[in-house]
Amino acid sequence: MADLDVSLVAMDRLLWQGKARIVVATTVAGDIGILPGHEPVLALLGTDTVRIEAADGQTVRAAVHRGFFSVAEDRVAILAETAELDTEIDVERARRALDRIRADGSGDRIEKDAELRARARLKAAIGVEHQSMLPGA
Repeated sequence: MADLDVSLVAMDRLLWQGKARIVVATTVAGDIGILPGHEPVLALLGTDTVRIEAADGQTVRAAVHRGFFSVAEDRVAILAETAELDTEIDVERARRALDRIRADGSGDRIEKDAELRARARLKAAIGVEHQSMLPGA
C-alpha cells in the first residue's frame, strides 16, 4: 500500500514531515480521516488534535488551532495558525489553564476559543481520542 506525504506546519515552523499511513484531523465541518488514494480535499482546520500514524509505526499527535487542511495526490498539508506537538505540551500547565478558563465562566467567544485550545492541548498531550475522556468533560 502507498503512503501519504504529510507536512504539519504552524505559522512559525515545520513541526513534522514524513510518510504516513493515515491522518486524522478535525475540520470545521467535522472529523476527517485520510488514507492513501483519498479524493482531493480542501477544508478549514478546526481547533483540536491531529493524529498522524507514520509509516514507521510512530504516532504523532499535535494540538492545532485554525488553518487549512488539504489533500491532493496522496499529499496532505496541515497548515495551522498555531500548533504544538504532544511532546512539547506541559500537561499540568494545560490542566491549570483549562481549570482557570472554566472557573471564569463568562462564556464569551474569546473564553470558548481559549477552552477549545486548552482541551486540544490536553487531548494531544495525553493521547485522548475522545473529548468525553478529558477531566471535567
